[in-house]
Amino acid sequence: MPATASPSIEQLESIARTLRTHALRAIAAANSGHPGGSLSAAEIVTALYFGGVLHHDPKNPEWPDRDRFILSKGHGVPILYAALAERGYFPVEEVMTLRQVNSRMQGHPVQGMTPGIEASTGSLGQGLSIGIGHAIAGRLNGKHFRTYVVLGDGECQEGQVWEAAMCAGNYELDTLCAIIDYNRYQLDGAVEDIQSLEPMRDKFAAFKWNVLETDGHDVQAVLEALQAAQEHRGRPTCIIAHTVKGKGVSFMEHNNEFHGKAPTSEQLQVALAQLHGSQESGVRAQGVSG
Repeated sequence: MPATASPSIEQLESIARTLRTHALRAIAAANSGHPGGSLSAAEIVTALYFGGVLHHDPKNPEWPDRDRFILSKGHGVPILYAALAERGYFPVEEVMTLRQVNSRMQGHPVQGMTPGIEASTGSLGQGLSIGIGHAIAGRLNGKHFRTYVVLGDGECQEGQVWEAAMCAGNYELDTLCAIIDYNRYQLDGAVEDIQSLEPMRDKFAAFKWNVLETDGHDVQAVLEALQAAQEHRGRPTCIIAHTVKGKGVSFMEHNNEFHGKAPTSEQLQVALAQLHGSQESGVRAQGVSG
């Protein structure tokens, strides 16, 4: 099933707000979860799932020729659940069962439990290696699907990330695209204060990657970077997406208190008002869900 036609940038921006709304509501209902890193990845996930990038079929999640998406920073899964629901993998209402006993919406992705989830992640540093496995398997099987992996910036302090980066470059896996959600915060504080990653671009380039940088909250810019990744041959692509932790909610932006803290009911109402949640009718009403 080919990717559906892309909606306008304005529609995509509205979808990103809808996904943020679902994610925050789910985290608040659970009184548990990670709002900061979920909100920072909203435009990245929107571009992939609604921007005509990913080839996938919600009615056939195991379609062999589907593109693969792996959320290596598994704690940000509320934004992915929101996207999968709006794309029709399961009802939006099910997202609101996040972290409940026996729910398919576990606090980190679980492969085989939730439709559309390609890998069980959350133990940080492993997603890129899994993505490499998909990319190599596709090559060996004569398939042409692409594999996308979203990593957190703090996660890139893990040694396994760099072993994987070396492997992907050496095997010239040009169907593999890593996207770094570079929001500059991790659990214990600012990434720069804990273990600097700079120069990030030079490091990936040294491992034989095609490296791009973009504004991770500019949907048009993200789409252009993803298009450039698709067109590049001979090397995997790393997109360094500069983002803001807690993006879209003023009291969460750059506030690491909300790395893993759910909003109170009062904070949720303020957040939803800022996101124009009362005006969001869901992307199905806009006719852009496939």
